[in-house]
Amino acid sequence: MSSYENILVEVRDAVLRVQINRPGSHNALSRATLTELGRAFAACAAEPTLKAVVLTGAGNESFAAGGDVKEFALLRTAEQAGELFDLANSGFDQVRDFPVPVVAAINGWALGGGAELAMACDYRIGAANASIGFIQARLNITTGFGGGTDLMRALGSARAMRYGLSAKTLNADEALRIGLLDAVAADGEPLEQAVDEFLEPILRQRPQVIRGYKAMAIAERRGLPSSERRAIEREWFSRTWAHADHWAAVDAMSQKQLRTK
Repeated sequence: MSSYENILVEVRDAVLRVQINRPGSHNALSRATLTELGRAFAACAAEPTLKAVVLTGAGNESFAAGGDVKEFALLRTAEQAGELFDLANSGFDQVRDFPVPVVAAINGWALGGGAELAMACDYRIGAANASIGFIQARLNITTGFGGGTDLMRALGSARAMRYGLSAKTLNADEALRIGLLDAVAADGEPLEQAVDEFLEPILRQRPQVIRGYKAMAIAERRGLPSSERRAIEREWFSRTWAHADHWAAVDAMSQKQLRTK
């Protein structure tokens, strides 16, 4: 596994685990960190045995507390802002388009760009103390990493616009209620345990089945025409049908039926 300065990467039990490792800055997303995230996801996309990804932050206070304010304060022009958007969005696209489900394990604050990173993932699991906030409007800016599009898709345009303009930080229960989180750890329950429980039914499945469903999800997320989405569904049905795992399952089911007669 490649070495990185701002993130930690490992594969364990068919799960790619990526941790933003900048606790001294509340895991702020510098340009180097954004680049490393994109590079790590791109480097692991072809690994055939992976079944899921868990993305989190170091410590128990911050998933990612936004962009690196000290660094980004030097960017003053619209051109520089556009370049930052392109850099971040390119890295986040590696998360969005990763071929297996990506879970954001939100271990504390997910604010600004950190909230956008969480929304780039397929699922979001919060610790009991987690919070998420699209607070960009407090700085008189809009979303800067492509997360506004993800927010609109998740909440619908009217609710997402109201939430973004409120610039409100939501606690875990509030975020769960409106659909920004998919699950929340109980008080005293380790976040890792809640994530493992959420992933358990996914990890039971074969890698090619997981990838097939993720391919359909990516097509839907990208708003591809229905004909293209149907073609992707057809392709993965054909691939999984012809796979030896399918026929092993058919044989096992047939043998079970014979035993029960």
